[in-house]
Amino acid sequence: MRIEELRILGGVGKNNQPDLVEDITLKMGDVISIVGPTGSGKTTLIDDIALFAHRNTPTNRSVLINGATAPEEFMTDPSRNPIAFITQHTNFLSDLPVNEFLEIHASIRRRENIASVIEETLDFANQLTGEPINPVNGMTELSGGQTRALLIADAVIIGNSPIILLDEIENAGIHRTKALELLKKYEKIFIFVTHDPRIALLSDFRVVMQNGAMVKTIDAHDEELVVAEEIKKLDDLILHFRKLIRDGQRLERSMLEERLSALGYSGK
Repeated sequence: MRIEELRILGGVGKNNQPDLVEDITLKMGDVISIVGPTGSGKTTLIDDIALFAHRNTPTNRSVLINGATAPEEFMTDPSRNPIAFITQHTNFLSDLPVNEFLEIHASIRRRENIASVIEETLDFANQLTGEPINPVNGMTELSGGQTRALLIADAVIIGNSPIILLDEIENAGIHRTKALELLKKYEKIFIFVTHDPRIALLSDFRVVMQNGAMVKTIDAHDEELVVAEEIKKLDDLILHFRKLIRDGQRLERSMLEERLSALGYSGK
């Protein structure tokens, strides 16, 4: 089944507060963010999407695929489920080597040229994480950031899932700027649950959650893109110094002043 659109029909939040946003339609290629304070209902909304809710969850929301209720096979047959959900929980039941894990998944998905697909997946993942992934290492040996990077790459390339849900990837040391650049090259629906301002501002639009309810959507506009570019500079600055610290270097104030000056800021 070719996915053309994902539609979310509003229900209720906490204390039966109605969703003020009654209808959200996402097309292939859309990148959106779900934002709001802790406890505002972000995870509940993304869970509704992952479960293809049909007025059968506490929120009474409905999720439609191509304008209709999701087929039963989406829930009963994992190989037909069009959604990949990258959560904050990355525990594995087995300690397969990375390359074997990817090879098995590629075989199940009946991908051709498995060796090149695995190579592409690892290259994608290594652009998102600071420490390259050694394909002979076991899955449980990976850091949290490496695991999330690998699962994102696996969902995009091997799984080729048309709808990808990402829950707070900024908490795992993922290179956020690079992730957005890479993901936007693929014609998929990406939905981020995020507290990160850069991810939110560079999304096509964001859904604002309060008290468990969808209260509004905000479309991206030119001024926010300017703000996002300035935040990117500061974000890259922090990433630069984080790498220096990880590499065991001692920092000096002059290093900060030099970097700030290059960005047009004053470190005084």
